[in-house]
Amino acid sequence: MKSPLQGKVLVSSTSLLDPNFVRTVILIVQHNEDGAMGLVLNRPLETSVSEAWTQVSSVPYPNEDPLYQGGPCEGPLMVIHHESLRSQIEIVDGLYLSSDADAVRGLVGDAVEPLKFFVGYSGWTAMQLEAELAEGAWAVAEIGLEQVFETPPELWGLLMRAAQRSVRPAVDPKFIPDDPSMN
Repeated sequence: MKSPLQGKVLVSSTSLLDPNFVRTVILIVQHNEDGAMGLVLNRPLETSVSEAWTQVSSVPYPNEDPLYQGGPCEGPLMVIHHESLRSQIEIVDGLYLSSDADAVRGLVGDAVEPLKFFVGYSGWTAMQLEAELAEGAWAVAEIGLEQVFETPPELWGLLMRAAQRSVRPAVDPKFIPDDPSMN
């Protein structure tokens, strides 16, 4: 059973000062009683996918999209995509993660699109993410699949403003005085 957080994004609060996570949007790839794993969607590196690909294959892959820093934890090259047959994790319906080298080579060889490549990941031990959420380090939000693949540079700001609007208490109009000076 999938966690209610899986497939959603964490939006770092302005009070989160860890340089690994300042102004980040993290897609939760997996979340269960053992912990959580996510990928930072908005941290492109100066390295292109094509350049990184030379480290895993001798067959060129002319993809000039940026490679993304998925987080501070070291791990294999990871790819999110829409191809269920070559996935290790189903994140949500229609969105998958692959880190197996043969699966990633297959995705590239078959010219599956869109693909988004990550190096590293963000990880939390059991109950660590829940504690950080309770402290207010993160806001939870939903985004569309198009934003996962085509991450706009202003995504953090857009999601942070939306999260702040959603936590403001609604004012019942019957409690607003006719004369604002009576407030």
